[in-house]
This record gives sequence, C-alpha cells and structure tokens, in this order.
Amino acid sequence: MTTTTQIELGDTAFGKLDAEGRLLNPVLKEPLPAPDWFGFRGDIALAFQEQLADEKRPPLYAIEQVLAAADAAAGTIPVLAGYLHSFAYLKDVGAILSDMLTPTGTYVFFVNNIDFLKKYRVPLNDAVTAYVLPLDESTVWKETLELVDIDKNDVKKLSGAEKLQKVMNMLAAFKADYPQISIDEGIAIMEPVRNRNANRPV
Repeated sequence: MTTTTQIELGDTAFGKLDAEGRLLNPVLKEPLPAPDWFGFRGDIALAFQEQLADEKRPPLYAIEQVLAAADAAAGTIPVLAGYLHSFAYLKDVGAILSDMLTPTGTYVFFVNNIDFLKKYRVPLNDAVTAYVLPLDESTVWKETLELVDIDKNDVKKLSGAEKLQKVMNMLAAFKADYPQISIDEGIAIMEPVRNRNANRPV
C-alpha cells in the first residue's frame, strides 16, 4: 500500500510543472495526509520574461497564492484555488494545466478585474469548468476558508499539510450554480486591472 511518505513531487502532476520552472515561491511542497496526495502552496508561472544568461527574472504573470493538491495515483490535480491578476490569464491556465485537470475536479480562481458582485463558471476546455470569483483586499487562503465555511480557529493548531488537506477536502466538495460564460465572453466584459496596493495603508 502506498503511503504519503513515499510520494515525491516528481511522482505527481506537479513534477512536470516543476521541471518547466513553473513552481515558484513555495510555502508548502510536501505529501498530504491522504494517500497518494501531494500538496503545494505557492505560485504557478504562466508566462516567462526573456532570460538573459543566468539572470533569474520573475514570471510575466502567474497563478498566485495557489492552494493545490495532486493525486499521484491518477496523475492529476483534482483541487486547486489561486489568484489571477487578470481574467484573460484563464486562457493560459487552460493551455498549460489542461492535461492535469480532471472533469470531476474543483478549480477556483479569484480574479482581480471582474465585477465585485459577479461570480461565474468558466470552461477551461471541453471537459473542465472552473469557478471564477472576485478578489480585492484579501487573500486566497482567507477567501477559500470563507467559501467552504471553515473557521480559521478550526485549522489553527493543524500542521501545514493537515491545514491544506482539510481545505482541499472541503473545496473538492464545493458546488455552485453560478452563471456560465466563456473565457472570450469574460474578456469582453472584464474591467481594468485594479492596483492591488492602492487601498493599502502606507
């Protein structure tokens, strides 16, 4: 029987992303308590700047503040939440992650430039649909806890892996009947990208 201690990053769908240099700023990158599950918290680069010699540059843009779990047995990422600075980046998400996502998975993207009162279901490909919600002065972690009705005190004493496992379990069960729009329809109505630092105290 496979145990979580035997699972390594390279055994999962995250391995391909890591090999492409897309897994950045990891806060957590380790096996989760559930058998065959591996967790990741950090950023997933979607587009890169041109590299000069050995110079390391940050990505042009990424899925930020990612909360995700990979299933090593299935070779998929069944649950993922993250922040996108622009709705248009969903096209990159669909192109880069498409083979790793599953029709039965749960994918939630908090997006900077959609109406604060709007929530959508957006197909990433022919089989996978994501939930898209607004995000302003908050974090993916806080918004996800609220979305799945987890009190922060309920996870305070858990380890990092246990916290992520609990949130991933709850998020995997999340269902909502938001209006469905295509990525192109969303791009047509998206708002200007807001300055994330505009309302923060100096």
